[in-house]
Amino acid sequence: MGAQRSEQARLEIVVPAYNEAARLPGGLALLGEKLAGAAPRSEIIVVDNASTDGTAAVVSGWRGPVPVRLVRCARRGKGAAVRAGLLETRAPYVGFCDADMATDLAALDGALALLRAGHPVVVGSRRHPDSLVEEYAQPMRRLGAITFNRLVRDLAGGIADTQCGFKFFSGPLARAAAAELRTAGFAFDVELLMHCVRRGASVTAIPVVWRDRPGTTFSVRRHTSACLLDLARIRARAGLRGSRPALPGASTGASTARSTAGAGGPPSGASGGGPVLGVLVPGGPLPGGLVPGGAVTAGPFLPPFRHVRAAPPLPEGHGAGAG
Repeated sequence: MGAQRSEQARLEIVVPAYNEAARLPGGLALLGEKLAGAAPRSEIIVVDNASTDGTAAVVSGWRGPVPVRLVRCARRGKGAAVRAGLLETRAPYVGFCDADMATDLAALDGALALLRAGHPVVVGSRRHPDSLVEEYAQPMRRLGAITFNRLVRDLAGGIADTQCGFKFFSGPLARAAAAELRTAGFAFDVELLMHCVRRGASVTAIPVVWRDRPGTTFSVRRHTSACLLDLARIRARAGLRGSRPALPGASTGASTARSTAGAGGPPSGASGGGPVLGVLVPGGPLPGGLVPGGAVTAGPFLPPFRHVRAAPPLPEGHGAGAG
């Protein structure tokens, strides 16, 4: 199924897929091409989330520049699929993205660079001041996303966008957090980030180029009630559990947060002993090769975020995925 493994992967990316037979080939082609250039020792894990179409057959027959592996998840729900995929990983760096590749894969270069620099959690944020976001096809979906994120910031490390389907982690941290994940639906991102933050990990938000692809499986009308119920359960679980010990090598200090040009020391309210949000914000010196304004200095894995260009459209008939 896909290219054969030649050596242990350093990066594994999970792609949850429910009835994606028509759209998955376009997404796999884009992701495979990107990984072949940016992270040759990588693997894609497609999780067939109880599909009733030919999704599994597409993956089994796929041939591309990087290995593609099929994992089956009988429990329906994006959260269940991502959990199953993360628990199948073994690489030091892991992540997940949506089958539609709505987030431009140019952001992968910066995410990998930050992971290698020691940032344990790197997430794409459509609310980042340097992000380029196409208008939502469903205006109510945008309003719902903003409202939802304001309700959950305290659980997920304070980031402004918990629901962007573009997240990357230290492998051991992701597997430990996924093992505790109980939310099967669309609100799973909040619980997954919560488990990372409770282990002392900082969360670094990066700018992205994002397009709202037609054909998403998320419906404001059909899924809002379930998301709110899941959020209530997540809050209940958060209240019942204490903080977790940090994994070896986990970062617990502020990684990149600065709000005033030339400011030094930790952000206001930060301490060296607890999880602190690291967000790329305009102004101020930033570590890890980052420069003011959220841009990134040029290098083999660091194209300037300000000059990122949207990915080419998916081939005809391979439009958006779930999310």
